[in-house]
Amino acid sequence: MIGWGVVATGGIADVVTSDMKLVDGTEVRAVSSRDPRKAADFAERHGIPRSYGNNDELIADPSVDVVYVATPHSSHYEVAKAALVAGKAVLCEKPLTVTLAAAEELVALARQQGAFLMEAMWTRFNPLVRKLRQWVAEGVIGQIRGIHADFGALFPADPTHRGWNPLLGGGSLLDLGVYPVSLVQMLLGEPTAVVTHGLVRNEVDAQAAMLLRYPDGVSAQVTSSMISDHPVRATIVGTNGRIELSPDFFRVEEMVVQVGADRRVERVELTGHGYTYQIAEVNARVLAGDKESPEMTLDDTLAVMRILTTGLTQLGVRYPDTVR
Repeated sequence: MIGWGVVATGGIADVVTSDMKLVDGTEVRAVSSRDPRKAADFAERHGIPRSYGNNDELIADPSVDVVYVATPHSSHYEVAKAALVAGKAVLCEKPLTVTLAAAEELVALARQQGAFLMEAMWTRFNPLVRKLRQWVAEGVIGQIRGIHADFGALFPADPTHRGWNPLLGGGSLLDLGVYPVSLVQMLLGEPTAVVTHGLVRNEVDAQAAMLLRYPDGVSAQVTSSMISDHPVRATIVGTNGRIELSPDFFRVEEMVVQVGADRRVERVELTGHGYTYQIAEVNARVLAGDKESPEMTLDDTLAVMRILTTGLTQLGVRYPDTVR
């Protein structure tokens, strides 16, 4: 059995913890929150034996093999660093950190400590996305010529909401844009150039559109927004056809490949909310003694962070020095 500890008790922690209980060989053994009452309530709701009002206590718990970091972006660095120093395996919500420098530090620390670290880009472990990678590698649609992917959702028009708070690493790119950017990076790698256009409100990006340039005229267009509701689709276009990921592409359940007159539809019924596959991946890697996942490598995480950081810089977004 792999023992998990959950840091934070918000919405994402609640959903992912529910999925953990569906994965064989997984035990959620502890949860922590700055508010001991929230930790206790969360533990009772999910049947977790121990709750802590301090993250350090959870990290020190000898029954915890993997620390799942589900805090707001601005706390990822601090919690993940403490867990890595303690020699724990870490699954950290996306983005890994708010800044590229902090992400580089965590990656270097994980490698130095010989500890497992993975960014929780759960989309990559979806069975259909795994099949997508296979189809692209096999040249089913020929050479990729372009990718379009978007993720826009209406965030509450409340300046205290975390999405609008620069002290919490708010903004559309880090919260939503990380999905389409990660999809593009998975299939095309790191671009040779990035051009970004968007809108900044309350010192964070409310909306962003990025053109990612690749050699031989290949390009990708990705958009993110907290002020408009997007289809949340992704299309990969090749020289012989195209592949379409239906909404919501980040938890895709239907994929269409079109090659000439041949149209093939692939469907999957996700287990739980769709996070089970990344939990199983972490378990397998930890049991094998691996230090990272080949499907979401630390180099991939850094490449995505470089793209996002370039976009934020071009928009003029600069987070406070205290936010890492």
